[in-house]
Amino acid sequence: MPKARDMKGFTLVELLIVVIILAILAAIVVPQFTATTDDARASAYDSNLSAMRAAVELYRQQHTVYPGAVASGTVTCVNGVNETAAIGDAAFLTQMTRYTNAAGDACTGTDPAQFRFGPYLKDGIPVNPLGTSNAVVVVTTGTLGLASAGGGGWRFDSVTGELVGDE
Repeated sequence: MPKARDMKGFTLVELLIVVIILAILAAIVVPQFTATTDDARASAYDSNLSAMRAAVELYRQQHTVYPGAVASGTVTCVNGVNETAAIGDAAFLTQMTRYTNAAGDACTGTDPAQFRFGPYLKDGIPVNPLGTSNAVVVVTTGTLGLASAGGGGWRFDSVTGELVGDE
């Protein structure tokens, strides 16, 4: 009489049960990670927006106008290079990331006698985590309630000082 072989391994039914249990666990856990990522992105957006608004208000306190509202003209920089920029997006970037004088002219180096303000954003314009861009579009609508245009960066009204994410 032949001997019955010892059974080794798992049956197909046992393997299917294990796979089903793992799929159920994955269906429960994966959405939790997605929600955490969205929360982190929203938190980073709030933080970046708050930092930019504080920098813009500090600029206004020191210059009496919002950044981007006046051009950065040609002046002599003792300890750096003069940066000229037209009113709008270019002036906003230059005035927020360089040393400035009372008139809003920008220089790459500081000079306690003339270029004593700024830079307000030393690491440059932060990225909008909800739109993945750090571009700033400066508008002069002058009305509160600035709406997003979907550019992915930031929108700033140089008349009212309103700053919003442009996602």
